[in-house]
Amino acid sequence: MRFLCKVIILVVICVKNVLTACDTSTPYRTFDGSCNNLQNPSWGMANTPYGRLLAADYGDGIITPRRSRTGVELPSARLLSLRLFNEQTIFDPRSTLVNMQFGQIVAHDMGLRASSSDPVCCQNGRLVTSPNRRCYSIPVLPNDPVLGAGGIQCLDLVRTLNTCDVNGGNCGGKQAQQLNAATSFLDLSLVYGNSAQQNAQLRSFVGGRMKVENRNGTDWPPRHPQSNSACTLNLATDTCYLTGDERSNITPELTILHIVFLREHNRIAQQLCKLRPLWNDEKVFQEARRINIAQYQHIVYYEWLPYFLSPDQMVQRGLLGRTRDYVNDYSSLINPTALNSHANGAFRYFHSAILGSLSLHQESRAYAGALNINDHMFNPTVLERNDGYSMLTRGMTTQPMGRNDLSFDAEIKHFLFRFRDRFGTDLKALDIQRSRDHGIAGYNAFRQYCGLGRFSRWEDFTGLRGPMDIQLLNSLYRTVDDVDLTVAEFFERHLPGTQAGPTYHCILMEQFLRTRRGDRFFFENGNTPGAFTPSQLNEIRKASMARLLCDNSPNVAQMQPRAFQQVINGNPLVSCRTLPALDVRFW
Repeated sequence: MRFLCKVIILVVICVKNVLTACDTSTPYRTFDGSCNNLQNPSWGMANTPYGRLLAADYGDGIITPRRSRTGVELPSARLLSLRLFNEQTIFDPRSTLVNMQFGQIVAHDMGLRASSSDPVCCQNGRLVTSPNRRCYSIPVLPNDPVLGAGGIQCLDLVRTLNTCDVNGGNCGGKQAQQLNAATSFLDLSLVYGNSAQQNAQLRSFVGGRMKVENRNGTDWPPRHPQSNSACTLNLATDTCYLTGDERSNITPELTILHIVFLREHNRIAQQLCKLRPLWNDEKVFQEARRINIAQYQHIVYYEWLPYFLSPDQMVQRGLLGRTRDYVNDYSSLINPTALNSHANGAFRYFHSAILGSLSLHQESRAYAGALNINDHMFNPTVLERNDGYSMLTRGMTTQPMGRNDLSFDAEIKHFLFRFRDRFGTDLKALDIQRSRDHGIAGYNAFRQYCGLGRFSRWEDFTGLRGPMDIQLLNSLYRTVDDVDLTVAEFFERHLPGTQAGPTYHCILMEQFLRTRRGDRFFFENGNTPGAFTPSQLNEIRKASMARLLCDNSPNVAQMQPRAFQQVINGNPLVSCRTLPALDVRFW
């Protein structure tokens, strides 16, 4: 996350004077998210602060990480990870791993932690002697059952750039607010970039297409010009891709979904060029982008979210349209800015579904081996070797994802990014520490916000879990108000028909309501210039994860219609050609 601090400062200064003359007639989004809301042009814009449901809870009220109500440090995030979260491998029997992986795409699309040339805070497992003010490393106790054996004393974490940092560390008496380097909208910014300048580096400017490199008859994203810093390469021939989001190379299956949406753009653009030969490059590009984003939004709201939030409850809250025509629920009064408690709290709930072993499957879906996730972190080379792309695509639509619960795969709890040292780091501990860095209020405060009632004593927690768990919480935290949101949300029992407890469900519902109703260009809004026609809407509503994977995965000829769910009698493998597909002739 190597953003130059001076660039962010310039962008934030520009936001203060942002675009008093927005183009009200254009049917196309800006790349940085500005001018979506014509009354408040910076709402949802890249490089602006995350939003808040509750005021930040800082140790000093201004900027220091959250502390106990008693004034002392909260318990070590690593200790909480070890004591409260187990390492069982428990599968979700209904869903496939692409379900989890798509969630990471959505998370990255809406949020990117702003950073600069980050200081080194914890080097080779040892604290640096003179830590930078942005250092917030996680202490590791000597008796740590895994990391202690290697003499690891800390896990590295650098605080997110915030509004005080861009003023030279001067908060002026105002609470620090962390900066989001991505647009808050579901706009595939991870494909197209978060600024016009970034987008220009990714486009071919021919036929409305994005840049690709063809190798062995297949299109791939362009090679990253700074591969050695962006990726971890073992050989000079290893691959590192340049995309709209610097995180695209983290894991092979995340990279696959980036490539899927990149190829989908070029596939649509090619069809539009044939259909509309008089359209210039810009017209084809913008129309292909608009269709690509619309299909993606349809999949998010009508195929992916209902599994977690319940379609009935989504309809009741207005997250799903009740009509097959325009929904027209946009409101200029709704701020779509990504919420801090969502992006850096509740939405990290999906990390429990990550698996350390990625399955490879043949076209028959027969098992053909597996990869260790940490062997391929920041090195997607495997995708271009031995049919790796197709094998992993079939794998993540066959392999069940981990269950959303208290279990975390050991590969991400002890060995994440282990290429850096012998052991690696702990994703769960990082999530807890990051929420404190961002001043995200404790679990109890969010219970009250969501109308669930505030806990006043430890016995109140027994409605969530058993007495043993509550005793454990009591032994680690000093007060009931200290319990982190990123800890207690895992203790809640799922609401009927959902994959979320009530507090987590409340935060996600609020975020995705704002994301939909605060987006003037949302695909079901007919009150914008150049809105989709009813016939075009019908075509967009044919989009599915299954068809996207089919159309953009060479050698994958069959897929279950509901790719997020397991292959069963009611969801069998079918020929890709039989799946509904968008027809560009309506454009």
